[in-house]
Amino acid sequence: MTGTVRDGALDLLLGGACVGCARPGRLLCPGCRDELPAAATPAWPTPVPAGLVEPWAAAVYEGTARAMVLGLKERGLLGLAGPLGSLLAAAVSCELPRGGRVVLVPVPSRPRTVRARGHDPTRAVTLRAARLLRRGGLDVGVASLLRLRAGVVDQAGLDAAQRAANLRGSMRLRALAVRRAGFERRPARLVVCDDVLTTGSTAREAQRALEVAGLDVVRVAVVAATPRRISPAGHPG
Repeated sequence: MTGTVRDGALDLLLGGACVGCARPGRLLCPGCRDELPAAATPAWPTPVPAGLVEPWAAAVYEGTARAMVLGLKERGLLGLAGPLGSLLAAAVSCELPRGGRVVLVPVPSRPRTVRARGHDPTRAVTLRAARLLRRGGLDVGVASLLRLRAGVVDQAGLDAAQRAANLRGSMRLRALAVRRAGFERRPARLVVCDDVLTTGSTAREAQRALEVAGLDVVRVAVVAATPRRISPAGHPG
């Protein structure tokens, strides 16, 4: 029995339904999966946080993409990590120059949030994306290089200025993880990875914390960006 057939049988047995169209069966039916974007576009927030590297998103944060993100994060639907990883892989690799090592750095979650959920969705999706990209011939790894300081509150309901203030100076490097990554022996281009881009404050803070250590951050990659953040021309503003 293939993994696809097994997963489908389990979803049917447990009463699963597609998060996109509510059709009984798999968490993401073939029709909804086929409608997901295959490529990514630049997704500049408005206003753009000063110094933010180019952010790329595979989807707009609405409809099926939004349901997938929330299904994994809030409902623990772990089977969605795979298709979300495919979207993130597109955001990482689209128009990224080939050659050299690439390290994906997931944005850290609050430890108590990870404990409450029982899993770290951003890291899980980043690992899936890296696996897909390696199959495509890219030299890609994942390193959880960042941690959050105490006192960072939930971002929900905060505007751009409040988010920036909440996150300013909130991320620190995990020194042991940086040493294990071996950047002195093998330089790498770093991509900050997250599920959703809203104001860009989280991505910019992650970028800052990495660049303070002299690491080369070349891109922000996310599964989806909120609708008003997508710039059709691919430029800020």
